[in-house]
Amino acid sequence: MKIYLTAVIKAKEEYREKVLETLQNMVRETIREEANEQYTLHQGIEDHNQFIFYEIWKSAEGLAKHNEQPYIRAFGELIDEKLQEQPQIYLTQII
Repeated sequence: MKIYLTAVIKAKEEYREKVLETLQNMVRETIREEANEQYTLHQGIEDHNQFIFYEIWKSAEGLAKHNEQPYIRAFGELIDEKLQEQPQIYLTQII
């Protein structure tokens, strides 16, 4: 079963560029993953500190493997210091 994931990330203003750089690296690396079908990064129009990922994964197993990758772990290391809050993650399926 495919997994559809939306992640909302809010950077602290003073770290926006560093967060964006990390997120863009995640895109470059993730689109190479076998289980990934779509991985797009969006930025808020009204709030430039808000970033949203829209992802489609072939399976839950593929998403789990993705979450173990070093570039995803690197993102995890900046959460406490450089984000306004914990990312909001929504896992969904088409109905």
